[in-house]
Amino acid sequence: MPPSQPRTSRDLLLPAAQEAAELAARHAAGADTDRTLHPDVRAALLGAGFARHFVPERFGGTAGGCTELLHAVAALGTGCTSAAWCASVIAGAARMGAYLPEEGQRDLWADGPDTAVAGALVPRGSATEVSDGWRITGEWDFTSAVDFSGWALVCALVPAGDHQTPWFFAVPRGDYRVEDTWTAVGMRGTGSNTLVTDNVFVPRHRAFPRGEMLAGRPTGSTARCHTAPLRLLSGLLFAAPALGAARGALRVWSDHRLADALSAGGDADTQRTAARAATAVDAAAMLLERAARVADAEAATRVEAARNPADCALAVEQLVDVVERLYRTIGSTGQLAPHPLQRVWRDVHGLASHVALRFDTAGAAYGAQLLQLPEPPAPLPRQERQCG
Repeated sequence: MPPSQPRTSRDLLLPAAQEAAELAARHAAGADTDRTLHPDVRAALLGAGFARHFVPERFGGTAGGCTELLHAVAALGTGCTSAAWCASVIAGAARMGAYLPEEGQRDLWADGPDTAVAGALVPRGSATEVSDGWRITGEWDFTSAVDFSGWALVCALVPAGDHQTPWFFAVPRGDYRVEDTWTAVGMRGTGSNTLVTDNVFVPRHRAFPRGEMLAGRPTGSTARCHTAPLRLLSGLLFAAPALGAARGALRVWSDHRLADALSAGGDADTQRTAARAATAVDAAAMLLERAARVADAEAATRVEAARNPADCALAVEQLVDVVERLYRTIGSTGQLAPHPLQRVWRDVHGLASHVALRFDTAGAAYGAQLLQLPEPPAPLPRQERQCG
C-alpha cells in the first residue's frame, strides 16, 4: 500500500465542522434567545479553521476551495443555522483581505490567520481623502459576526471626479463600535448588529477599490479562491448554511414523525413527505456542489459565471420549500418555542431574503446568457438592509 499522506488543514475542516456542529446544536436555542453565538461556539468556529480558509498561505492560511467550505458550512448548519452563517461570512470576509496592498494584508493578519474579520459589504459610509489615507465615517447595519470580530472590512464611497467609487477599508476592532440593533425574526444568533465608525483614519495601504474584488484581481496571490470573480462564489457563501439547515430540519422532523409512524403501523403520507423532502434536499445539494466546482475550476465561461448565482438562488428556494413543508406537517408541537424546527423555519426564511439569493435577478442574467442577449441592467440600489 502507498504511504499515507499527511493530512492538511483543508482535510481537517470538515471533521472539525462536524464536531463544532454538535456544540453549536447544544447552544442553538440560547443563541436564538441571546441574539449572538455562545463564546464556546465562536471559539469552535475559529478553531475549526473557517476564518483561515481563504487566507493566503503566506500568512498561514489555507487558500482553500469553495467545495470544501460548502461541505463544512453545511455540516455545521445541521446543528445551528446562525453558526453556519457566521462561519461562512467570516471566511468570505477574510477572503476580501487578499485584495489589500501587501502591507495592509500584513496588518490584517499580524496576529495570525484565525483573526475573525467582519464584512460590511454595502457602501453605507463616506470616505474623505487626506494626505496619507482617508477618514471614514458610516454605519453598517446587519453586519454578521461583528460582535466577535477583530477587524472589519467596510465599504464606503470615495469621490472620483463627478461620481463616487466604492472602496473597502480595513479597520481594526479598536476603531469601530458595535450598536445592538439586531432584533430579527430569524437568524437571531448571527448577532448581525450595526458597525459604526466616526471619522476614523485609515492609511492608504489598508484600502482597495471594490472593482478589484469583483473582477478577481488579488495582491500577491494566484490561488483560485482569490482570482475567481466574486459572482462565482458569493451565492455559495450565503446558500451553504441553508443546505445544512434543511438537512437538520429533515432529521428533526424524521425523529418526530418516526415515533408517530411506528405507533400507527406506517403512514403513507408521512413516507411520501420524507421521500419528497430528502430528494429535494439532495437536488439542491447537487446544484450547490456544481456551483462550487465551477468556482474552484481554473476558469469559467460567461454562461457558467451567470449560472452560478442562479443555481444558488434556486437551490435556496427549494430548501425553503422543504423546511416549509416539514413545518406544516409536524403538527402543533413543532410550533412551540423550544422545538428546533420552528427556529430553523424562521432561520431559512430570513436567510433566503438576502439580495444574493434572489432568483429573479440572477435568473434574468443567466437567461440572457442562454439566449445570447445582453445582460439586463442591474437594478438600482435599494435602501434595504441585508445581513452579511
